[in-house]
Amino acid sequence: MSDGPPMREPTFLVLTALAGEPRHGYAVIEDVAAMTGGRVRLRAGTLYAALDRLRSDGLIEVDREEVVQSRLRRYYKLTAPGERSLAAETTRLRTQAAIAEERLRLRGITLGGATA
Repeated sequence: MSDGPPMREPTFLVLTALAGEPRHGYAVIEDVAAMTGGRVRLRAGTLYAALDRLRSDGLIEVDREEVVQSRLRRYYKLTAPGERSLAAETTRLRTQAAIAEERLRLRGITLGGATA
């Protein structure tokens, strides 16, 4: 697991979107919205700032570029350090969720709002 601070949710979601396959910016925005049931809607400026930061941190890289309707479309993919970082954060979140679930269960509360 990572010794660094927890990832911010938008970072986690962008890395998760790129874990499936290389994607261009708008496809990342759409995938994040789909993954979160529309709860998180990344704005283009926020996304591209995050992509630039993740690139400079070595967690993602440009996979390829293409021109679509006279506009450059850049596809991004995870790097090996990005995969490790996402895996570490996934483990951290899973561990924290298991602790919360167990404590709720001890109070007679199960996930989904039903009581034991």
